[in-house]
Amino acid sequence: MDPNTHRGPEEYGEQDTPAEPPAPAFGGAQGGSGGLSRVVRLVSGPYLVTVNPVDGSEIEPCPPGERPAAPGKLDEEERTAADRAAAPPPPPGPPGAAGPDAPLEERTEDIERLVRLLSRGRSVRVTGPSGSGRTRLLDAVATACAGLAPDGVVRLSGYHRNATDVLYALFAAVHRAPAHRPDRPEMLRMVAEIGAIVVLDDLEFGGAALDELLDATPECAFLIAVTPDVAAPSAGSHLEEVFLGGIGRAGCVRLLERALDRPLSEDETAWAADLWFESEGLPLRFVQAAALLRQREAMRDRPGALDDGYGLFPEEDRGTDEDAGSGEPAEVPLPSLGEAAAPAPLLASRLSAAAQETLRFAIALGGELPHPAHLPALTQDTHADASLGELLTCGLISPVGGHYRLAATVSDQLTAAGYAEGSAARVHTVAQHYAWWAGHPSVTPERAAAEADVALAAMGVLTGSRESGHASAAVLLARTAAPAFAAALHWSAWERALRHGQEAARLAGEVAEEAYFHHELGVLALCSGSVDRARAELEAAIGLRGVLSDRNGAVAGRRALALVTDRARAASAATAVVPQVTAAAAGAPQPAAPKEAAGEPSDAVSTTKLHRPAAAAAASPLAARSAAQTAATAVVPAATLSGGSGGGSGTGTGKGAKLFGGARRNLVAAGAGVLLVAVLGTVVTLGATSGGDGAPDDKVSTEQTTDEGTPDLPAEEPATGSDRPSAGPGTSRPGGASRSGSPSPSSSGPATSGSPTDPGTETAGPTTGPTEPTARPTRPTGQPTRPTHPPTGEPTDPTPTEPTGEPTEPTPTDPTSEPPSQTSAASSIGSPTASGSSAGSSSPGGADGSSGTESAPAA
Repeated sequence: MDPNTHRGPEEYGEQDTPAEPPAPAFGGAQGGSGGLSRVVRLVSGPYLVTVNPVDGSEIEPCPPGERPAAPGKLDEEERTAADRAAAPPPPPGPPGAAGPDAPLEERTEDIERLVRLLSRGRSVRVTGPSGSGRTRLLDAVATACAGLAPDGVVRLSGYHRNATDVLYALFAAVHRAPAHRPDRPEMLRMVAEIGAIVVLDDLEFGGAALDELLDATPECAFLIAVTPDVAAPSAGSHLEEVFLGGIGRAGCVRLLERALDRPLSEDETAWAADLWFESEGLPLRFVQAAALLRQREAMRDRPGALDDGYGLFPEEDRGTDEDAGSGEPAEVPLPSLGEAAAPAPLLASRLSAAAQETLRFAIALGGELPHPAHLPALTQDTHADASLGELLTCGLISPVGGHYRLAATVSDQLTAAGYAEGSAARVHTVAQHYAWWAGHPSVTPERAAAEADVALAAMGVLTGSRESGHASAAVLLARTAAPAFAAALHWSAWERALRHGQEAARLAGEVAEEAYFHHELGVLALCSGSVDRARAELEAAIGLRGVLSDRNGAVAGRRALALVTDRARAASAATAVVPQVTAAAAGAPQPAAPKEAAGEPSDAVSTTKLHRPAAAAAASPLAARSAAQTAATAVVPAATLSGGSGGGSGTGTGKGAKLFGGARRNLVAAGAGVLLVAVLGTVVTLGATSGGDGAPDDKVSTEQTTDEGTPDLPAEEPATGSDRPSAGPGTSRPGGASRSGSPSPSSSGPATSGSPTDPGTETAGPTTGPTEPTARPTRPTGQPTRPTHPPTGEPTDPTPTEPTGEPTEPTPTDPTSEPPSQTSAASSIGSPTASGSSAGSSSPGGADGSSGTESAPAA
């Protein structure tokens, strides 16, 4: 069949352009037409995509000179032409009861209510079962709403489309953007400015996807038609619900009388009443019932009485029981109620042979009906294109989108009647025909995309078949049709064709074609923004082409993979907002230090203390360390809160954790910086609180236990010959405690002697520096000693530990008194019992049961 024989704007949505020479076809090695391969360049977001049917599509950043102009809106005439081109082709012959000009029965109130709601800007969802006349109702409402919106009425189809596909279809129906598919943010911006009444038929989704569609189009009013099995809209969608059921008994009778062009007899009226009760008044059932009554009349009348020239009622199918001599027609009984409830087999049995073969092809394709221009080539009947009107008049097919498919329950009825026999061979024929047709030089991408549902149905059936040659036929069809779908910007069909082709190539063992489909899927994923999926597909394609030594294909895959890497890096850099995270962590309020003043509760939180400087808040090393740990720990929650949308607990499970999931190293660096600042603040605080200020009366040695309010005590002097440093005023002892408000036992400290020493016998020479460790650590008691009486100005009585393990009670000595002997002091210091037990135990008592050496409280 020559494709140019049945060309026309009503059929394929394209005007002939004789000024331009016919473009070469898609295909090439797999095109099947022998023509040159056509390369199409289109812009998708920031990329320039070159659709190459031979070696695979190429993608690169779009140069500035290739950027298309801003899309403009279509005028009224262009919108009207686009709507007429997108409508299904009109059937030949008389319109019949289901024609577009036939009036609707008992739908006047519904039409007026819908028009009233849409004129107020309200969106409506019409829910009705298949066969209730939803499409006819939407056509009537769309005609009544013409001129209400600035951008007019836009007719769309939700058949096999998701929310993204519907949004792009709405953009293409209003804007003039040839070979340009904007990225999602730009598309949403332009769609938000559209003010139209959108009539959306056969929608297949609801819930959150429907909310996304409505939120993206705030200036549009939607009239949506769905079946009861579609998910309900969410509670916040604010959609008006209109339920569409059957019509009344009187309306069904009027529908039959208008279809027959005569009043019903008594028997027919009773038969119609029984059918109305059984079918619940669905209009489609009475369209089929009217076809049954017309066929009954044709069988009763004389031959040629209803010969309309289209071969709808051939003579071999008409009644032959009439008496030839008398000329009286034979009595044909009315169909039974069971035949009227499932009329498809009876209706099909009285159709022409071409119409019956068309039904067999539709059943083989899962209910999809090929375009009438393809029926003569498929059925091998030159008049098969007239069968479309025959099927539509009988109510066996219904329009969906820009084509036709079998009506509800018709496929099941005909399958049970045996019309599905030989389906595999018929689908194979369809695949070969469409592979040749899609690669023909005269077929434009838009015309090929109009037949996407039929081609995809054939691919799906052949891919699931295990018969020999079917998988290769699916590969051939996908290889030829997929570039056409891409060039026509029908990317949902492009993706489905690539999926079918990849699976069929895997089953057929065609590695080169499988690599091609993987490469195309990677390019499509990159254009759609799915970086991870694009990387996986491109790596698979590169690996397969490396096995085949396909150098050109591998180079194209590596170029696309480099773009994927750049896209991933850009996305990671955009999400890793390190300065903001650091600022949020540094500016977070620090927790207040524990309050130790008398009469002030420890759990009270003061606003002044939350915002005071860090040096003033860290009153002790313990508080400084706690503040440093708190600041370091709060880095990750602060990063999560700054990236999340609704706050969170900082556990990494929210939106903020996902946002910053790719920048863990930056978060670790920020946390380390905050921790370093906190540690430096602690060191500065320690230096400020323990530095020498010329006040020797503030020093507390480990040999003495005192309080801040206790008067100065005389310093001890080491015995003659001892290597201990002096504890005089202004001397910093190693292990000595710094002044602090929170006493704590020291874990180590210098050993204590049994009696104070005489400062007059102090050994001359440099004292031990503050960083040198003590030679003999002592055992802490863990219980600091505090005075039990008010300060009297006299020195306290320390209780030293004797080497023998028995406690002694020496009397306090005057600094000018005679020091003890050097032997007792040395034995007290160097006793292995005292030093050994103190180094390995932290209990209050020593190993021999005596009380250990008391150490000064640590800060």
